[in-house]
Amino acid sequence: FGSSDCDADAEPTSGKQEADMATFDVELQVRLKPGEAPKKVVFEVHPEWAPNGVKRFEELVSCGFYSNARFHRVIPGFIAQVGIAADPAVYAKWGNSPIRDDPVKAKNEPGTVSFAMRGPDTRSCQIFVNYKDNSADLDSQGFSPIAKVKEGMDVIIALTVPGGSGPDQPTLKERGNAYLDEAFPGLSEIVEAKKL
Repeated sequence: FGSSDCDADAEPTSGKQEADMATFDVELQVRLKPGEAPKKVVFEVHPEWAPNGVKRFEELVSCGFYSNARFHRVIPGFIAQVGIAADPAVYAKWGNSPIRDDPVKAKNEPGTVSFAMRGPDTRSCQIFVNYKDNSADLDSQGFSPIAKVKEGMDVIIALTVPGGSGPDQPTLKERGNAYLDEAFPGLSEIVEAKKL
């Protein structure tokens, strides 16, 4: 799966540390289809919106967690979701280390980025980009945006939509990209994510 510091000595935090409050950018190199050249997407990350979420996102980007992660849940007119690591051992480490929630300070408007969650204090590593204004539904459920797409929303809109009902998340978490290569070849992926 290539070299990654995510499975080395970096320990996930619980989100109790406050992130530096300065806004920063994260560049994603996104390959829409296998064999194509990657395209640039830039997130403008806002620690003042969700300090716990931003701290975790910054940790994940810094250790290479999102490298080769594929957009496994793309629902046109709703969201595009990514964040199950290519290597199941890396996902197990970070996916099983949730962080505390942040109050919702920004709305889930088009182009905003939030962590996926299953309930209170369950955010870990999966993020999604809102295709439309989902604030009426998602804000009240506690989905706290951490960033917005500053550049490359056209790339996010062009992501490959998985066939059928899409990948089975428990199988993806257990087998990583090997499962996607067999059952869902051709999904869009993040080649690299880096803080600018």
